[in-house]
Amino acid sequence: MGKKRKRERGSIHPRNKYSDNPPDFGVLASLYPSFQPYVFYSREGKPRIDWKDFNATRELTRVLLLHDHSITWWIPDGQLCPTIPNRSNYIHWIEDLLSSDIIPNSQEGNNVIKGFDIGTGANCIYPLLGASLLGWSFIGTDVTDVALEWAERNVKNNPQISDLIEIRKVDFEEELTEKDLKNGDKIKNYHGPPILMGVVKSGESFDFCMCNPPFFETMEESGLNPNTSCGGTLAEMVCPGGEQAFITRIIEDSVQLQQSFRWYTSMVGKKSNLKSLIGKLREVGVSVVKTTEFVQGQTCRWGVAWSFVPPSKKIISSHVASKNVLTFMLQGIQRNFSAFHVLQSIESFFHTNGATCKLNTATFHIDIHVAMSNCKEILKDIDFVDQSNDLQFRITVFEQIPGTLLIRGSLKPGETSVPGLLSSIFQKLEDALRNSFCPQKLSNSDHV
Repeated sequence: MGKKRKRERGSIHPRNKYSDNPPDFGVLASLYPSFQPYVFYSREGKPRIDWKDFNATRELTRVLLLHDHSITWWIPDGQLCPTIPNRSNYIHWIEDLLSSDIIPNSQEGNNVIKGFDIGTGANCIYPLLGASLLGWSFIGTDVTDVALEWAERNVKNNPQISDLIEIRKVDFEEELTEKDLKNGDKIKNYHGPPILMGVVKSGESFDFCMCNPPFFETMEESGLNPNTSCGGTLAEMVCPGGEQAFITRIIEDSVQLQQSFRWYTSMVGKKSNLKSLIGKLREVGVSVVKTTEFVQGQTCRWGVAWSFVPPSKKIISSHVASKNVLTFMLQGIQRNFSAFHVLQSIESFFHTNGATCKLNTATFHIDIHVAMSNCKEILKDIDFVDQSNDLQFRITVFEQIPGTLLIRGSLKPGETSVPGLLSSIFQKLEDALRNSFCPQKLSNSDHV
């Protein structure tokens, strides 16, 4: 029981193959000579790879798929290279949705689960993982010739699951150019290739669709992270209007297709977009909305799912969520500041007000112990009811995209607080960090 309570919201999925056994680069290097040149050892003797080296990340993905999933895989230079633990989290979340009783199960007998991967890419990772892990069937769609060619190759090179996967070409005559993207800041409505409408054939039905949308509005924005190199083409990474325009089109298509899909889902890269997308979903009258958080290392993404199938029981609104976990985003952080600087500033904020802090730079979190006298110091201009016990909580810093950090605060398991106390302290911290790291931003939060 103690082990389960340690698992925080947003951690790696418990059914993920790497949940208890993360990849051992040293073992993989000894088994696969082609991977060995990319592995080096830290001063502590831990095997590592250079995440800025595309060839290293691609070879890691190749050997993980072969070693753990018996999948033969490759992509050419420049194509988006997926991280296997992160993509597996998305697959297992959809598995949770399908096995839940939130909406009625329309499956009869032993029918194979049917998935639809929007923009499968050259890597074709979701169909390959879904078919090999769970025996699901997939249609994977894409626009570019390179993506379609290599997705087909990756399917055909795995005959044990090739019958479960179909690669479908999306017809689109126009081509996205850098000129389009320079004007993308003012574009709110999606005007790219068909996504679902015009791609899903008449009479087809699916259990779910999934998507890694283009997260960025410009190619310059997509290349700002100096710590990773996962490749990615213009079509994979960028969309005028960004992910919000892309996912909004999926929502609009879902209104037309209704119950052709039991679940519509998408990955979301910016929490500020998640809030507006949920609002859009409620506007169009979906029956159910579910969200989740995917955390891998210091990278944070979200998942959003919705359905038009009437729920099998009354759903408690997600707006009545527990306030024991609070988050906000820092956007527009200048390049000379990093997550570590923000972490130090959080520690200084609480130290200055008399709290006890224990900083962990390896996992980018701080455990904080605040006495009631410290709370009064922090909240000088706010009246609140005293509580007998001290407040103990953890604050974690996640890198979301370049220039954007997610700050999450959570009470320690078993801890309680006066209603509004933690959120008031968190608001004070947010104001202080915004003033220090993004003074050009307004102080209203991106809470969900």
